[in-house]
Amino acid sequence: MNEVYDVIVIGAGQAGLAAGYHLKKNGLHYAILEANPEPTGSWPQYYDNLRLFSPASYSSLPGMPFPLKADIYPTRDEVISYLKMYAKHNSFPIHFNVRVDRVKKNEFFYLHTTEGEVYRTKNIICATGSFNQPFVPKLEGGEDFKGTIIHSSQYRKPDAYRNQRVIVVGRGNSAVQIGAEISEGASLTTLAVLQPVQLVPQRFLGKDVHFWMKIIGYDAFPFWRFGVTVGSPGGAIDVGGFKNKLREGQLQQKGMFRKFYSEGVIWSDGTKEKVDSIIFATGFKPIIPYLQGVEGALDDRGYAVQKGGLSSTVPGLYYLGLSGQRSFASATIRGVGSDAKYVVKHLKEGGLVRALRIKL
Repeated sequence: MNEVYDVIVIGAGQAGLAAGYHLKKNGLHYAILEANPEPTGSWPQYYDNLRLFSPASYSSLPGMPFPLKADIYPTRDEVISYLKMYAKHNSFPIHFNVRVDRVKKNEFFYLHTTEGEVYRTKNIICATGSFNQPFVPKLEGGEDFKGTIIHSSQYRKPDAYRNQRVIVVGRGNSAVQIGAEISEGASLTTLAVLQPVQLVPQRFLGKDVHFWMKIIGYDAFPFWRFGVTVGSPGGAIDVGGFKNKLREGQLQQKGMFRKFYSEGVIWSDGTKEKVDSIIFATGFKPIIPYLQGVEGALDDRGYAVQKGGLSSTVPGLYYLGLSGQRSFASATIRGVGSDAKYVVKHLKEGGLVRALRIKL
């Protein structure tokens, strides 16, 4: 309680670690608070067979290349291993098993933890990202459906869906990858979509799609400066023969169903279809509950009031890892390093300005 940090980073996933790199490089007195026992963010909660859509050469945090051949697409477990290695290599001051429960602000920020500790700091970087609260839309009849309904964040492996009739709701990377692997053993697998799935080839003219996104500037284009939120360019990247599965009918797609009934779903044309399980790959709400006590930090939905990772309302408050924060790549392992550099630069400059004002 007596110590005052220049900066406290909340979260030691990929965003928090990228922040740590640039804070250390700039000689700031900082600490990283992590609720879990390891610096792995949300990665251990992702499904077992997840594979990055960007190759190793485009999947690194600042200062340490991903330790795989450039054209290999890392698995979930390889990313987890890399994050642990990265934190150890940089000797970041991470406080594990420390969960921030609420934040108060007057002269400093006061971070109260569930363990009853209080940390003081001049600045905060919220690096808990966009994946805090799974979003599952409420549809008529859902309470009557006798099958299983889960969010994609709860999905682990396809074994449980063998010989079942399954619907995956969504058209993005996670929805298509989950649907494709379930279709190997399910009796029927359907993607329920608002618009048809658009697949982007993983390689074009011998180069990975991320090479071309970098060349044309899409991956780092500052859409945020124009008030534009960006998502996946065209739907999903075809990393596993998805196009063939859709063409051959192994993985089907239909316009989103209208409602549930006890045995399944009712499609927009009124057709009933029996279904065993439904997986909603419908994203997350970027809720930041521990900031509710900081006046003006959040809007009425609980979302950060920010632009480019800088709070629009609270001096000294910053963010990392939010989807579309500064570019299409902001919430990815390949894009968060650039955002961290930008945020720390502004944090340091903002601190100098406040110090000058105090002296004057």
